[in-house]
Amino acid sequence: MPKKIIADTFLDIANAIESGEFGKKVRVGLTTLGSEHGTENLVKGAHLAKSNLFDIVLIGPKVDTDLEIVEVNDESEMHSKMEELLDSGYIDACVTMHYNFPIGVSTVGRVVTPGRGKEMILATTTGTSATHRIEAMVRNAVYGISTAKSIGIKNPTVGILNVDGARQVEKALKDLQANGYDISFAESVRADGGCVMRGNDLLCGAPDVMVTDTLSGNIFMKVFSSFTTGGDYEANGFGYGPGVGEDYDRKILILSRASGSPVVANALRYAYDVVKGDVTKVSKEEFKAAKNAKYDDIIAALTKKEVKKDDEEEVKMPEKEVVTHQISGIDIMDLEDAVKVLWKNGIYAESGMGCTGPIVLVADGKGEACVKMLLDAGYTAK
Repeated sequence: MPKKIIADTFLDIANAIESGEFGKKVRVGLTTLGSEHGTENLVKGAHLAKSNLFDIVLIGPKVDTDLEIVEVNDESEMHSKMEELLDSGYIDACVTMHYNFPIGVSTVGRVVTPGRGKEMILATTTGTSATHRIEAMVRNAVYGISTAKSIGIKNPTVGILNVDGARQVEKALKDLQANGYDISFAESVRADGGCVMRGNDLLCGAPDVMVTDTLSGNIFMKVFSSFTTGGDYEANGFGYGPGVGEDYDRKILILSRASGSPVVANALRYAYDVVKGDVTKVSKEEFKAAKNAKYDDIIAALTKKEVKKDDEEEVKMPEKEVVTHQISGIDIMDLEDAVKVLWKNGIYAESGMGCTGPIVLVADGKGEACVKMLLDAGYTAK
């Protein structure tokens, strides 16, 4: 026994010298039941990921491998065993699939964009950050920033995908920035610029962190992962990523049942990155900074429900005139209300849809004054 302890000690020292990593070696778990491509696909991914930096522990049925196995033969039992190993500290993180997170926790994906081969964080890809869409996307931004910092991106740039609610999210994040929260916005590669991103920006990875709603993020993960394979085998990227939440402690990363062995291997490496960078700690720090920047007040203003009064004044439309000046930046859900703000001030306006999103149209020469009116009324406009 003493000889084995001495041998293990020397082996640990040798590994530490070779890897440059001293201290307790990171252990990453991988559950091996549930893949559409079979257990052997997952085990192959584990073998591809083998490294001196971290150990891999398989959680599943017995297979022919030199990796450690915690034997389990049932999917429900497998997740219970995974949680037990995480909570006891035996493993530091785990890569799995088809796992249910609590409300408030969503996964942060990591893709390689096809345009320029650049890595990009997708926030988020599974889970529910909040039940209110805009709040969820604001939270997704903080989750994405936290994850990016944990994998070594010191000052990640943030873009907001041009989906429903994007302009409200932009306003909330810029309010946080104005109140002292340290956030850097990316610029679209398109000529009109701005931090609200278009499909072109997705393809080339314009931001370090792309913020979107989870359902859209899930679709983009699948497209980025399998657009070269016909769709049934996800071959590219790092998987759907770690579950991140304001007070969530477990480091559980998600794969698709269609994930191929290259993605499995990258997901294990991603798990190692977020363990070393302690995404849990970074997330707590980011939320503390956001709350110091009046995060709670901003979210409360976003989510409050306006009750329409029965005696609410009806706004009459001013006399029509030719409208060719475009005002952008207003969220589609606020578009008609924004038009009525201008009507109330005696200015004829129409709503429309430009190539970059919703627009308000006013007469030439009135644009600057109208933008000021809309900003004063609480809308994002430019």
